[in-house]
Amino acid sequence: MSTARSASSLQLARETRERFVRATEGVIVPLAQAIRDRLTQQASEIGSARAMQESRDDFVAFQGQASQWVSLAQAGWRKSVDAPAGAVPAAPAAKLRLELIGDDAMESSILSSRLAQLIHDKASFELSDLRLRIQFLEGTAELDAHDVLRPETLARLLVDQWLAAGLSRALWARVQDTVQQQLVGVVVKAYEDANAFLVSQGVMPEIDLKSFVRRTGSSTTGGGATGPATMPASPHAGGAMRPAGAVQRQGGADTSPQARGAFAPSAPAFTTGGSPLLAARQRAQTALLSLKRFVAARIGAETPASPSASMTTTGMDGHAAVAGSGATGAAAPRAVSQTFAGMIAEAEAAYRAAATQYMQGSVPGAAEQATLIQQASVDLRRRSAELKKKAPTTADKATVEIVALMFQAILAEERIPFSARVWFARLQMPVLRVAIAEPEFFGTLQHPARMLIDRMGSCVMGFDAAAISGSALEGEIRRVVQVIEQYPETGQRVFKLVFDEFVAFLNRYLTQSDATQRVMSVAQQVEQKETMAIQYTIELRKMLNDMPVREEIREFLFKVWAEVLAIAALRYGAQGEQTVMLKRVASELVWAASAKPNRADRARVIQDLPQLLQRLRLGMNLLGIIDEPQEAHIKAIGATLSDAFLSKTEAIPAAKIEAMAERLAHLEDFVTDDGGASSLPLDATSIELLLGVDAASIEVVADTVGGVPAEDMLAWAHELEVGNWFMLDHNDRVSQVQFVWRSDRKQLHLFASADGRSFLIQVGRLANYLQAGLLVPAEEETLTVRATREALAKLDANPERLLN
Repeated sequence: MSTARSASSLQLARETRERFVRATEGVIVPLAQAIRDRLTQQASEIGSARAMQESRDDFVAFQGQASQWVSLAQAGWRKSVDAPAGAVPAAPAAKLRLELIGDDAMESSILSSRLAQLIHDKASFELSDLRLRIQFLEGTAELDAHDVLRPETLARLLVDQWLAAGLSRALWARVQDTVQQQLVGVVVKAYEDANAFLVSQGVMPEIDLKSFVRRTGSSTTGGGATGPATMPASPHAGGAMRPAGAVQRQGGADTSPQARGAFAPSAPAFTTGGSPLLAARQRAQTALLSLKRFVAARIGAETPASPSASMTTTGMDGHAAVAGSGATGAAAPRAVSQTFAGMIAEAEAAYRAAATQYMQGSVPGAAEQATLIQQASVDLRRRSAELKKKAPTTADKATVEIVALMFQAILAEERIPFSARVWFARLQMPVLRVAIAEPEFFGTLQHPARMLIDRMGSCVMGFDAAAISGSALEGEIRRVVQVIEQYPETGQRVFKLVFDEFVAFLNRYLTQSDATQRVMSVAQQVEQKETMAIQYTIELRKMLNDMPVREEIREFLFKVWAEVLAIAALRYGAQGEQTVMLKRVASELVWAASAKPNRADRARVIQDLPQLLQRLRLGMNLLGIIDEPQEAHIKAIGATLSDAFLSKTEAIPAAKIEAMAERLAHLEDFVTDDGGASSLPLDATSIELLLGVDAASIEVVADTVGGVPAEDMLAWAHELEVGNWFMLDHNDRVSQVQFVWRSDRKQLHLFASADGRSFLIQVGRLANYLQAGLLVPAEEETLTVRATREALAKLDANPERLLN
């Protein structure tokens, strides 16, 4: 690169950072307002005397210091382009000095790391691409530890300035969910815009993952692998695969000062709250933390000269710890010995070749399956022991041992059908390679490799062996493993790619039967109808807001006729003849019920009344309002029309009525798709009545009147993952069910039992069932967490095996 071009490239990189800072600086003021609103709401809530006092204290504290925090954060963020926030250049000798990290510094690091991890999780693809483009412009191997483009930098600055303004860590912890909601989306958008800017400047318009994949002779696909010859296009990349941070070091070892050992702890994303979901996450994070503490206590800090020096060996409880002065709060990719990476590749290829015998011939019997699984376990254990002897560092030895123990636990899980366990076994070496290169594998539940294994495990553990063998699900698991095997140097990116593809496959696979498709279709129509009714009601309220319309007519239009219009639009189309006619009835009714001071208008009402009443009856018939309820509505409307003849109020101008009729005719142009939840008329009878379909095959579990679920239970209901298995206790009958589908607006959830029954459950009732323990996960914790616990139990009993 010429000097002129180099200067131009550096200027472009700087301009990108400046644009990123400007894009994110603007969120600080609305973020402070959101925190203030949150604290104001909490201060007004009724609770225990202590809770109310704490809420008031929080509000007063923030109210007094908010302006200072905003000013400090904005000023610090603007300066960070030139001088990274909080960065103090260390003397060369200081970089190698080990020092104690105090409790306060560690706690602050934990707080900022949680926020940084969330940003990283949401923006991993965009951030990875931006890193590559900036490194290309600047000719560097990695971004500086304090670069403004790193999520850690902004998170650390916000926390540091929060403390500098006199606000407490405890208060930050109580509002961090609000901070995340306000901040993450803005930062992700800023990364997207930064990439778009660089692409517009001609900087790496396309990033092809295949160009970053290097193969050695011993790492080629073999042993029966029949996966595709090229990496499938990422759905997030517009057809072009883009490499993750782990692929960025093409020339060998990572020379950045942040290269660290596999067990340098990063702050887990702890959650607080009382729901079983949050409690389970807390237990899972505690398991990961316990493992890291165990390992850190035994391997200590490696020499800084080591290629994979472990710069941090702290626990996460805030106690003083030994750490290098250059360590950051979040784990970074570490340099991996190319020789050792080649050994892992050789072991993977050898095991893949040996494993082909498990796939050949007829399906083995139960006894033979047990023997084959035992052989696979022994084979993997032997290869792991050989790798452990050759591992260049104690961190690598520990990683090999722990991954081996985890996969021993996975292979011993008898609820995973045999054919799936064989493919799970082939993931051990790819996971080992990722765990050695990416320290966060042992510190976060959101690592793509963990998420993939957990999702596949949670799905298959509910099926029996006969249902899995030869199925499309087994074929997809096989394809996933083979794709991962074909791209050994792409780090977690390939795991993320196939995870997304596996989730998409599940959504198709679990809903492919005709019966399920019919249930889904009915459920979507019911939800669509209700959403349309809500939106029609909103629009009718807007139209009648400044019109002198009797309350009886308003209530009829809002509570009855909006439903009629929704059903008509669903059945006949928004512009169908019947729908258009029923829309016109609304404006005709408003005019007929308004004051009639002149004889001509009264004569017109009398003339048109029979037809108007007939159309009102037709609409109510469509809604299922018949007999006495219908007559009650007609009687009330008739009385209102009679009163209009005697009314002395001002008449509604004809122009307003026509404007209303015109707006009603094109109502769909004005409504949006953000209608809130409402009580759907969800039962078999109403479904048949409303939609004209046979709902006999649907077991409906509708919301109960007045049953308001807790917010944390609603959040849990919204986070259920398709494919997971549960035990459902409905009407005193317990069934094992699989979650197979969630409607577009997340109001309806479909569960299928092994005996062919379907349960369509509304979100409110679902949350109540979760709270009451009538719907419980079949597995209390995920596959990799359980495997981590079992590995830790073995290490606790026999600590010497970690490094021996």
